[in-house]
Amino acid sequence: MKVVCQNRKAFHDYFIEDTLEAGIALSGTEVKSLREGKANLKDSYVLVKGGEVFLLNCHISPYSHGNIMNHDPVRTRKLLLHRKEIDRMSGKAAAKGYTLIPLKIYFKASFAKVEIGLAKGKRLFEKRDSIKEREAKREIEKAIKNK
Repeated sequence: MKVVCQNRKAFHDYFIEDTLEAGIALSGTEVKSLREGKANLKDSYVLVKGGEVFLLNCHISPYSHGNIMNHDPVRTRKLLLHRKEIDRMSGKAAAKGYTLIPLKIYFKASFAKVEIGLAKGKRLFEKRDSIKEREAKREIEKAIKNK
């Protein structure tokens, strides 16, 4: 499994409660650009509309050796999921405060996949608490290593 890009900010801004793997409907130049590792999930999100799932604001840079037929970098991309998975995730996401966000894009057996997370937003004090916990954990590991 080759990870192309990760949404690191998602783990800082949200509590990730559930994850799901989905395929992505891509054009040829998008696949080649992903293989070069040129993608960004920073402000992207997942939307369920009309029984279909879409990935919005995911930036995949144009292919470096492409021609005039290159793709639009931030176009809306369809995600490939089974009907049961769509219904389950859209039902959970409909609850107040929940959203679907992409966590990472990777290749699995030559197919491009995206990991979707069911997320609940953190408030400012919760973000501070998670930073304190992470720093305390680092200090403990450092003390154990030095002894």
